[in-house]
Order: sequence, then structure tokens, then C-alpha cells
Amino acid sequence: MKATTLLLLLSFALPALAQRTPSIGIATGPENDSLVTVAGYSGITLSAGKWLSPREVSDAQFQQNLVLLAALRTPVYAFNLFLPGDLKVVGPQVDETAVLAYADALMARVAQTDARLIVWGSGGSRRLPDGFERQTAVNQFTTIASKIADLAQKHDLTVVLENLNTSECNFITSVAEALDIVRRVNHPHLRLNADIYHMLKDSEGPEILLQTQKYLYHVEIAEKENRTAPGVEGTDFRPYLRALRQIRYRRMIGIEGRWETLAEVAAPAKTYLAGQIAEVY
Repeated sequence: MKATTLLLLLSFALPALAQRTPSIGIATGPENDSLVTVAGYSGITLSAGKWLSPREVSDAQFQQNLVLLAALRTPVYAFNLFLPGDLKVVGPQVDETAVLAYADALMARVAQTDARLIVWGSGGSRRLPDGFERQTAVNQFTTIASKIADLAQKHDLTVVLENLNTSECNFITSVAEALDIVRRVNHPHLRLNADIYHMLKDSEGPEILLQTQKYLYHVEIAEKENRTAPGVEGTDFRPYLRALRQIRYRRMIGIEGRWETLAEVAAPAKTYLAGQIAEVY
């Protein structure tokens, strides 16, 4: 009787314990589904432009893509590369009607997949022209982000605003800046994505993460020098993971990095990051 009771308690306790730590995903293509499944990843992030773009992907091809994605053993968790670079959201050449039409059409396609998350980096789209007034850009971005959040709500999706780094973009290049925009918009369908690689690249410390609890919805990660997968350079992510633990972050941490052959890094990267998460959490 005691043994039976213990087993029953464990059957309830183990799933709860498993959810105390973030899951680990990876940005890669469907061709690597077997690799990431065997390595134990929980989700895949795909390029929205490549798989869903209303500009680049015909309706017929999109239907074929839906079949392919639905058959993956590791589910598609999110889409990134949200807006093309020519669809400016700040500066003197913003065509809001075109931006929102594209976003609406793309989200309608995302909504037909199992993913419910769109990562909004899109550095080309939000790059400021030289000399453009930053506060004007903040106001522009806040206005259009509010309307994109409304579209996300319409399609039952969440858009997460990503911090980039100053070598890739010149606007919203820190978690602090991204958090400011998300707070300004104050919409449940626009949340925050903290990219630890970009934070490391620009020496943004983990302390800012302690202010994100209400807004943080997704985290991405890679090593600082060459955007390598966790473990290649031996980066210590634990200071950032400790901050995430303090705010009780339990959602996905997605590896988004560079590698020559995913087969060489998929399993070691998962093991390395999972080890640091387990140590901290």
C-alpha cells in the first residue's frame, strides 16, 4: 500500500518538477527534425519569410508546407524573421498600410500552424536612417507595434519583441529598450523576447532581466564571440539563468546560433545548456 501510494505521488510530482525549469528549443529547418528529436529539444523556430511569407510562398506551396510542418516530430514553436527589410516601421518612409497588410497576411498563415509565437527582430525593417530623431522613432514604433499587437490578438498569436545588438542594428539594441517599448504598448499580445547572445555582445548585464517578469515570454541564446551553440566556446550563461530563475521564468529558451553541421553540435549544445539550467534552477 505504501509503495503504491508513493508511486501515485511520484506520478503527479514528476511532471510538476519537470515544469520548474525552462524547456530548450532550437532555430533550424525541418530537414533537421530527426536530429533535434533525438537530442531531446522541445520545439523548433523557423523562418517566417521562408515558410510562410505572403510575398514569397504561393498558396499552393503554403499548403504543402503545412503538411510538412504538421508531420514534424519536434513541433514548430515559433517563427522569426517577421518583417522584410524594405517594410520600414521607423523613419521617413514608413508605409503603415503595407506593413500591417503584410503582418496580417503572415499571421493568418502562422495561425494555421501549431505555433503561436512570432519573434520580432527584423533589424532591417527598424534600422534608423542617419540623423533620424530617436524619440520620433520610439513614437513611430510604439504606434505601429500597438496595431501589430491588435492583429496578433485577432489571430490568437503572441508577438515577442527582440533586442538586437549594435553591430546588427541601431534601434532597440538592448533588453532595456525593448522592455520600454513593450511597456509603452501595454498589450497582452506584444511581449518581450530577451536574446542573451545580443545581451552578451553589447555587455548588457543580467540585472535588467529582473525587471521583465510581467513581460518576458521567450528567451534566445548563443555564445558571444561567434554566435556558436552553447558549449562550443564554453560560455557561462549561469548569471543570466539565475536572473531568469529569480523571476520564475519557465518558458522556452531557444538556441539561435551558427554552425557548419548541426549534427556535430545539436546533442552537445542541448546537454551543455541543460546542465547549466539544472545547476541554477
